[in-house]
Amino acid sequence: MTDRIAVWLAAAIIAVIAADLLYFGWNLHVFLGRKLADLIDFLAVWR
Repeated sequence: MTDRIAVWLAAAIIAVIAADLLYFGWNLHVFLGRKLADLIDFLAVWR
């Protein structure tokens, strides 16, 4: 990984955390966790 990619990746992660704090009140991780659980259940049907 080059330095340029690492900087952009770090900036994107910081932006997501800032958006979670400012707009979602630290509830983004709960929402994403529930959607991930739904996706896992959906994929388990195809197994």
